[in-house]
Amino acid sequence: MDNGASSYRRFLEGDTNAIIDIIADYREGLVLFINSFVNDFCTAEELAEDTFVKICSDKPKFSGKCTFKTWLFTIGKNAALNSIKKKARHSEVSIDDFYNIADKENIERNYIKDEEKRQLLKALERLNDDYRQVLYLVYFENFSNTETTKIMNKSERQIRNLLYRAKESLRNILEKEGFRYEGI
Repeated sequence: MDNGASSYRRFLEGDTNAIIDIIADYREGLVLFINSFVNDFCTAEELAEDTFVKICSDKPKFSGKCTFKTWLFTIGKNAALNSIKKKARHSEVSIDDFYNIADKENIERNYIKDEEKRQLLKALERLNDDYRQVLYLVYFENFSNTETTKIMNKSERQIRNLLYRAKESLRNILEKEGFRYEGI
């Protein structure tokens, strides 16, 4: 059983400090993943918080059919998709759009330590959503293809095809910038 699952079980059994462990382990990755949907870092942070609040207040059942991280990221993805639907219905301009938010770079610096990964992340932002999400899940969060199929709600074959096309597209972007990364 992975650490997140055991922490969640401890939380359900009454150990309120266990949720702190879950947040510490998964917050940054969840925020960056959600940001790939909403393209607004403040909103991504809020949705990640909402995800943690949901598991604290609703205490949904974790069946163990996938890893805890896969389960948590799926809840986060659903929160992001619901937010996008609401935003489409209530088209309004957020005041946050007018401010330069430095938090995104701070969390990226903490989460992505070396220069190559920062350049990759910038190149990833230029990819379409599916490409960016599949690369992020597989290579930054180390999800297996099977776990990625559950999060993205696609077949194993679709994930393999997306990965192939996403890597090719990323490689083309990076080569145009004169950057070579051996991992892609």
